[in-house]
Amino acid sequence: MFESDQNKQVNPLLPGYSFNLYLVGGMTPIIENGPLDFFIDRPGGMEGYIVNMTVRGQGKVFDGADAFLVSPGDLLLFSPETPHYYGRAQGSTDWYHRWVYFRPRAYWANWLNWPHQTRKVGRLSVGIGPLFNEFEDLFIQIDQTHRQEKRTAEELAINLLERLLIRCYEEIPDNQPTSVDVRIRATCQFIAKNLASNIGLEEIARHICLSPSRLAHLFREQMGVNILRWREDQRIILAKHLLQNTRTPVAHIAGKVGYDDQLYFSRVFRKRVGLSPSAFRKAVEEHHPSLVDSVESEGPLPGGEPSFGNKLTAG
Repeated sequence: MFESDQNKQVNPLLPGYSFNLYLVGGMTPIIENGPLDFFIDRPGGMEGYIVNMTVRGQGKVFDGADAFLVSPGDLLLFSPETPHYYGRAQGSTDWYHRWVYFRPRAYWANWLNWPHQTRKVGRLSVGIGPLFNEFEDLFIQIDQTHRQEKRTAEELAINLLERLLIRCYEEIPDNQPTSVDVRIRATCQFIAKNLASNIGLEEIARHICLSPSRLAHLFREQMGVNILRWREDQRIILAKHLLQNTRTPVAHIAGKVGYDDQLYFSRVFRKRVGLSPSAFRKAVEEHHPSLVDSVESEGPLPGGEPSFGNKLTAG
């Protein structure tokens, strides 16, 4: 047993390292004809994930039709069991890349879903500039923190890794927030201020100075739902807020959010939330917060403005 332990590879940059930890990081400085100038070839991949970032020179990933080069500011995410084949690119005198190997926590799933992939390897580029410096600094902090001889070193390093993964998630183009047209923003504000009124599309369009058809098209294009559905969403959000935080009778809440008929309001509320207004209020009082999350939690609270961050996709 002692002899076996002696023969174990302790350098993660060299073949044979077991990667049996939950997190390990470092930098691989590959120089032409140097001791690390070989291609990593793991056909079966690894048990965990590896995220790496090129900081100098160029690397080559894969061979044949799927081959691609990575340059400073390019990040890669290798998921478990994804083949690894990469090394210094021909024509580049070196390739330096920082990396972190990790076993993810369950709630990281969304952050690990990178849409731009080649053979299941996620790809993201932050270019050269402030983002490059920010991301490289996170890699350095993760590595340095994990090496500290303190009881909480791994937990602190994992916390920094979470920040890195979240920042990667934020910089993925599909996740970038899109600006809302000022006319649609004005439409949402007008509707939010008049939730108790059943104003029609023509009146809203007249207020915004657009034709009804143009407003309807632009609104759905920007918000992902039609105007009536968006207004209903906001009414339910406000009704939930009032049920949770006030003792206002259900009939009065129905009127405040634009429903003259309490029974109709109850049917709409039950359809959207899964509970009647009274049952929803009772559930909140009995401290079951998981029952209050079935509709977006942001919206036009009393005295506030509507939220534009959550563009609902249901039609």
